[in-house]
Amino acid sequence: MAALGIALIWKTSRTTNFAQGSIGTLNAYVAGILLMSFGWNIWVVAAVSMVSAFLTGVLIDTFIIRPAAKVSPISKQIITLGLIMVIVGLIPLLFGVDPYRLPSFIPSSSVTLAGATLRYNTIFVIAVSLSLMGFLFWFIKNTRWGLAIRVTAASESTAKLMGVPTRTVTMISWASAAMMGTLAALIVAPQSSVNPNMLLDVQVSAFFAGVLGGFSTFAGPVAGSFIIAFARNFTAFYISDIWGNVIVYSLILVFLYFKPYGLFGKKIVKKV
Repeated sequence: MAALGIALIWKTSRTTNFAQGSIGTLNAYVAGILLMSFGWNIWVVAAVSMVSAFLTGVLIDTFIIRPAAKVSPISKQIITLGLIMVIVGLIPLLFGVDPYRLPSFIPSSSVTLAGATLRYNTIFVIAVSLSLMGFLFWFIKNTRWGLAIRVTAASESTAKLMGVPTRTVTMISWASAAMMGTLAALIVAPQSSVNPNMLLDVQVSAFFAGVLGGFSTFAGPVAGSFIIAFARNFTAFYISDIWGNVIVYSLILVFLYFKPYGLFGKKIVKKV
């Protein structure tokens, strides 16, 4: 989810969103305070946090990213780094310094499959994530708004000439990416807690996944995410958690030396 959100913003806004994890964390705190302070159901809390994430994405694009685009393209990248500092600074002011605990969507119980123990919540999360990604890919490929996203991703200037509302497209992309980051936070939260650094590892892995799969396609970062996830779990089980990560990321760097545009990426050649 995080990698797909990063890819969506890159293709529509040509911006590397370094604050993807921080935006998700901010809205996870919204879910945490509604659950802990008001006792709302986790499903209602998740729905409200999705709405909060959508509005967060709209506000960031409208009042921060869009004005920065008038200055220079690189300013947008720098601003997303600044957003991390702003969000991390706002979290203790708005929600306090104590971490929040979020329950799993499905009560704790498990099933044994091929010698591996899987929790029902894990199976549910995998099913929801795959279903949501499938819907997003279908939406991008088969709807008018999906066509607008693809045209904007191919060439924003050409899309404007064709009458595509590119400003609305980029705004919706930021809002959708914020919702994906928040969903990632709600999935991670039951395994640890809601804290300012809860998505740090997810953010790093998402960027590696995007680079490995290639940002030129929407499917590339998703494929890269699954490859990294399986590789990290495999090496952590058979070698060690720390050395497993070192080995996986070292192999990715070696792979990129031979294929710098990623697994599904393509070199873009412009003719003048």
